[in-house]
Amino acid sequence: MTLPDDTRFLALLVHRGWIGRGEAELLLPLLKGGEPLDGLLATRLKWSAAEIARLRRTNAGEIPEIPGYDVIAKLGTGGTADVFRALDKKSGRIVALKVLKPECVRNDAIRQAFVREARLLEALEHPGLVKGFGVARHNTTYFARLECIDGSTLLEILDQGHPFGEEEALRIVLSVAETMSYLAGKELVHRDVKPGNVMLDSSGRVKLIDLGFAASTDAAAPGAGSDAGAPAPGTAVGTVAYLSPEQARGGAAADLRSDVYSLGVTLFHLVVGRLPFEGSKDSEVLRKQVTQALSSPELKSRGFSPHLAYFVQKMMAKEADIRYQSWKELVDDIQSQLAGREHLDFEKDAAERPRTPPPRRRRF
Repeated sequence: MTLPDDTRFLALLVHRGWIGRGEAELLLPLLKGGEPLDGLLATRLKWSAAEIARLRRTNAGEIPEIPGYDVIAKLGTGGTADVFRALDKKSGRIVALKVLKPECVRNDAIRQAFVREARLLEALEHPGLVKGFGVARHNTTYFARLECIDGSTLLEILDQGHPFGEEEALRIVLSVAETMSYLAGKELVHRDVKPGNVMLDSSGRVKLIDLGFAASTDAAAPGAGSDAGAPAPGTAVGTVAYLSPEQARGGAAADLRSDVYSLGVTLFHLVVGRLPFEGSKDSEVLRKQVTQALSSPELKSRGFSPHLAYFVQKMMAKEADIRYQSWKELVDDIQSQLAGREHLDFEKDAAERPRTPPPRRRRF
C-alpha cells in the first residue's frame, strides 16, 4: 500500500528537480505496490542512505544545510534561487543566503551567471547596492552571501495596492539613478531595472538588489564577446514590461539609455500604480513598446506636477537620442525639481496623496 507521505515526497522531489518526471513515473507503480520510497531511491537510483536522509530532513533541499550557518527563515523565491535569512555563526551577523535551485545547478549557463553576479556584488561598493560577501559551494549546493535588508521591494508595496506619492517616487528614482551612475562609472549596464529589483528598507533607504543581467558596456554591444554565464550579447534580456523599444526590437546595443527607459517605466509604475504598456502576451507588450505612444490620463488627472510628466516622457522617449544621455543629467534635473518643491506651497490635501506603508519584510 502506498504511504501518502512517500507519494507527497516523490512529488516534491520532482518539483524540486531532484528526479525527472520519467523517473518518477517508473517508480510510482512500484510505490503503489507497497515498496518503500527510500528503498526504491537506493536500489533504482543508487542514492546513498545519507543523501536520502538529508533530502528527507531538508524537505527535498528546500531548507539548506550549510556548515557555519543557522537558517532562520525563507524570505523569498525567484526563478533560479531561493533566499533565506540566516545566522553566520562565526561573525554572529545576520545575512541573506541566496541558494541556487537544484535544477539550476545542473544548467551550466545559469550556474555560471549565478557565480558571476555574486562575485560582481562582492567587488562593488555603494550604499545603494546590496552588499555581497562572496559565493561558495557545499557539496552540490551553490550559495551567495548577501547583506540582509529589512524591508520590501517596490513591487511588493505596489502589489499591496499602495502607489507612491510624487515626491517619494522622485526621491526613490533619484537614489536609483545615483546608484546607476556608479555602475556606469564601472562601465556596467544593468539591463533589468524594475520595482522588483529595488528595495525600500525600514529606514527609507533605497537598495538595488539584483545584477543578474548586468554586463560590461562592451559586452552589451551587438557582436561583442561576453563574460562566462552572461546573457548573449545583442539579445533582449530583462523583464518584458520594462524593456526599451530598442531592446524590444531585439539585437540592439544595451547602453545606459536603455536603463534610463526602464527607470522611466518604473517611475510611471510607482506613481500611477500600473504599467504603461500592458497586454495578454509578451509579444503584444513588446509591440506596444515599439509602436504605441505613451498615454496616461492619470498623470494629468491626479494633480501631479508638469515636471513629473516631463520626466516620464523624456525617460521613456521611443528614440534613445531624446532620452537623458547621462545619469548626471537625470540626477541634476530631479535634484533641481525636489529642491524647488521645498520652496513651493502645494495646496493638496495630504489625505489624497498615496502614502507608502513602512516595509515589514526582511529580504536581501
